[in-house]
Amino acid sequence: MNIRLLYFARLREVLGLDREVLSLAQAEPSLADLLAELRRRGGVWSEELAEGRAFRMAVNQDIAGPEARLRDQDEVAIFPPVTGG
Repeated sequence: MNIRLLYFARLREVLGLDREVLSLAQAEPSLADLLAELRRRGGVWSEELAEGRAFRMAVNQDIAGPEARLRDQDEVAIFPPVTGG
């Protein structure tokens, strides 16, 4: 299955890309599974996406938690929390 990933703001700058397509072997993985796969890349990936770091995720433009299940061709956005004032 293929997942379209979008990276925004600080993550886009630190990771060095704004989008990619990632192939996952698992059927209907969760966002937690996706994060584990990205963290296995090591370096800034494991640092920036570590548990406790401030970032949010959305699946097909809906904010989602780590338990959310993914389907083929889903779009996942990863971005820092937004503050306003």
